[in-house]
Amino acid sequence: MSGRRFSPRAVLFDLDGTLLDTIGDLAEAANLMLAELSRPARSQDEIHSFVGKGLPNLVRRCMTENAQATEAEIETAMAVFRQHYALVNGRTTRIYPGVTEVLDALRESRFKLAVVTNKAGDFTLPLLERMGLSAYFDAVVSGDTLPVKKPDPAVLHHACELLQVEAAEALMIGDSQNDALAARGAGIPVLLVTYGYSEGMPVDSIECDGLLSNALHVLDHIDRP
Repeated sequence: MSGRRFSPRAVLFDLDGTLLDTIGDLAEAANLMLAELSRPARSQDEIHSFVGKGLPNLVRRCMTENAQATEAEIETAMAVFRQHYALVNGRTTRIYPGVTEVLDALRESRFKLAVVTNKAGDFTLPLLERMGLSAYFDAVVSGDTLPVKKPDPAVLHHACELLQVEAAEALMIGDSQNDALAARGAGIPVLLVTYGYSEGMPVDSIECDGLLSNALHVLDHIDRP
């Protein structure tokens, strides 16, 4: 783990794989979708490797990885997935160890906090509420808030605008290359957790400013007032 320290005014967090372990719900919804469309189920490990670029990408890969599907079939699959995911969203999701303690410490020190996720807002906001995390965040930027998603840096710039801070005053915490590329493009330092999803890519192969094996290690990198 890098010993670099930062003095941000705001901390931006990815959601799936960083704050919350949502893979059980995503896998259940995906396999309910596949079953309804008479397609074979996929393992949780396989679905795990599809997570990171938003739900449309997850559905597309479920339909096309080692299989074939037309654009019309993928569009239908997305509608079916959304129906199932709306019902299971948060059912087996858990907060990663150390996350609540980190959020408590950062709020107590008056840092501005935001979630920046590629998950659609219709699922992000209810999930944060269901997991009891909504009150921690001053802003939420979802995958459909703007016309673009991570790794486009525009989503991080938008979060900074909502928090009324400059990009240079922010710190990004994520779990994937999407987070790292978005942060690099926005001029924001980024720390990556090693316990997340990362689309099957070894997280230690991604250029970043430090690796965190537990969310609590975020506090080792931040100078608090």
